[in-house]
Amino acid sequence: MRAVVAHGPGALSLESVPDPSPAVDGAIIEVGGCGICGTDLHLLAGDLGSDRFPLVPGHEPWGRVVEVGREAAGVRVGDLVAVDPSLHCGQCGPCRRGHGNMCERWSAIGANRPGAWADYVAAPAANLHPLPEGMPTPVAPLVEPVACAVRGLERLAPEDDRPAIVYGAGTMGLVLSLLLQARGVGPVTIVDPNPARRAAAARITGLPTVDVAEAAELRAPSVVEATGNPAAFEQALASVDRAGTLLVFGVASPAARATVSPHRLYADEITIVGSMAILRSFAPAVDAVARHAVALAPLVTDLVSLEDVSAGLAAVADGSAVKVVVSPGVRA
Repeated sequence: MRAVVAHGPGALSLESVPDPSPAVDGAIIEVGGCGICGTDLHLLAGDLGSDRFPLVPGHEPWGRVVEVGREAAGVRVGDLVAVDPSLHCGQCGPCRRGHGNMCERWSAIGANRPGAWADYVAAPAANLHPLPEGMPTPVAPLVEPVACAVRGLERLAPEDDRPAIVYGAGTMGLVLSLLLQARGVGPVTIVDPNPARRAAAARITGLPTVDVAEAAELRAPSVVEATGNPAAFEQALASVDRAGTLLVFGVASPAARATVSPHRLYADEITIVGSMAILRSFAPAVDAVARHAVALAPLVTDLVSLEDVSAGLAAVADGSAVKVVVSPGVRA
């Protein structure tokens, strides 16, 4: 089969590699599409460690089941499925306490296991979620990012008919904004310093968008930081109303630092919560994407072939695209 292989930071090539075989409790999926996200940029830059290379990236896939292991349950050849990339050991302390997203032996398809920027990908049958009948497949690559957002909103616990502010007009900021709106939270305001991204956000979501300076006076009981930028974190924290909550969703560098006033946290009873990846939120995300497919569909702005993955990565990096999807069925 064809696969995009990362041999090190900045070293990508399209290669012919052996077809995967299913584990006894697994399956092989013919990839219909797989998103590119900011995490892929960090992975391919070597920011997440060089011990992952060589690697076939791609952790947001959907496709058709073409082969199943002899002990695979719950899926059949021909099923259209979305793939939860998370692989938890189930045995460590965090897993036993119900926090598989913090697994001490965490791994993931497309992160340190062969991923889906390829014709085929292997996955445990337990990680496959059948797509509802009638769900438009172009939005299927959004299930994984929506699963992350669903987990984040569980942590935020926003109130209906109360305002919210989302810092960051990237893919995840827009997904979170749309889901907040769908849950009856509002008005939802999106903050981003980039005029082009603000314009795209306004067009896609129909929500008000403002630049950083305009956001200085905004306050809301629910605020989301979806950039990973320490300066954005500080302004997002300043935007939290008294007795409100800040969701830290963006992935900052481990070395990043920000200034926090302990007195304000005390005096204003501010709650700060983090959200890490997916936790029992993939099945709800399949349902959410199916229900809100019309609203979410405009997020998929670019479709690229396996040959054009580098161009797709560049579009994600420079912000000229929202969600780029790699489709092996597209030919360069």
